[in-house]
Amino acid sequence: MKSADTEFVGGPLDGRVLPVLLGMTHHVPKVYRVPVPAHGDTPATTLVYRRAKEHDAKGRYRWRYEYDPDA
Repeated sequence: MKSADTEFVGGPLDGRVLPVLLGMTHHVPKVYRVPVPAHGDTPATTLVYRRAKEHDAKGRYRWRYEYDPDA
C-alpha cells in the first residue's frame, strides 16, 4: 500500500511528520484518530486530527492534519 508523509499541526503530535496510508482515491483519510491507552490515573482517550489543505509558494497544495480538540 502507498503512504504519504503528512504533517501534524496542534495537539500532542504538533510538528511531527508521519507516514499515513492512502485510500482508494490516493488521498489521506479525512479524519485520523490516534488511540492513547490509559496510563496510571489518566483514562484512555482518542486524539482526533482533521485533514486540511496546505498551499505552497507555487500554489500547489498538499494535505496536513490539524488537531480537533472538540472531537
